[in-house]
Amino acid sequence: MKYIGAHFSISNGFVNAVEKANEFGANSFALFTHPSLQLAMNVITEEKSTKFIDECVKHFFSKESILPHASYLINLANPDKRKSENAKLHFVYEMQCCKKLNLSMLNFHPGSHLTNSLDEGVKQVGRLVKLSMSQVPDIIPVFEMMAGQGTNIGFELSQLRDLIAESDDRCGVCIDTCHVFAAGYDIRTEDGWNEFMDRFDEIIGLNHLMGIHLNDSRTELGSRKDRHENLGFGKIGINAFKAIVKDKRTDNIPLILETPDGSKWKDEIKMLKSFTE
Repeated sequence: MKYIGAHFSISNGFVNAVEKANEFGANSFALFTHPSLQLAMNVITEEKSTKFIDECVKHFFSKESILPHASYLINLANPDKRKSENAKLHFVYEMQCCKKLNLSMLNFHPGSHLTNSLDEGVKQVGRLVKLSMSQVPDIIPVFEMMAGQGTNIGFELSQLRDLIAESDDRCGVCIDTCHVFAAGYDIRTEDGWNEFMDRFDEIIGLNHLMGIHLNDSRTELGSRKDRHENLGFGKIGINAFKAIVKDKRTDNIPLILETPDGSKWKDEIKMLKSFTE
């Protein structure tokens, strides 16, 4: 089964994401549990969670096809102890939100180590994720592979391997195609994609692959810049996305568009589905 969808807004409530996914012909979707640039811990009422769960059942969205995303402001790698502990509180809150919504995983950015070393940052993130999982064991944290801007952690496969080793073997990885390309992995051709996936399996293990964000890139290979573009309008090109969708290794995980022009999502979903025919 190919789960293909996009990251839909919750501005009109959680059910908006479900309704939009259904309207756009998706069988998968992503959403934030609250606004992406806020750290407010708003209570999810039983009424809201029940309505969301019922809508998912109504439109046949399984929890395996939904990839919730944590706030961009959570930085578990912050060297300031007070700030990192606050980040952990919010991370646990988001995991609890996922549990209330009957979801199974939470995608998040590993964070920026800032004045710490990369190794110190990896160890700190791993420790805080492990503690968070002890509080909310039902939700699986999913580390997103990053582009490598600034002091961001997680732009090399070996870093993601180490994050999992420091936290818990149940943790997963979400590949973002724009980030992968910006980090220096050339996935523009089928051969390039297969080589990357072989390396992923060798270094991390395919059992840890739990989602893919499908984005073209506005910047060149190895730019270390996170600049998403709509499919076929960037430096990666359509052939990569054909290879990804046709690859059996991407079955049964959410394949999520985060391309900047949402008006193209319906057509992009249709196009991606056509690659499976």
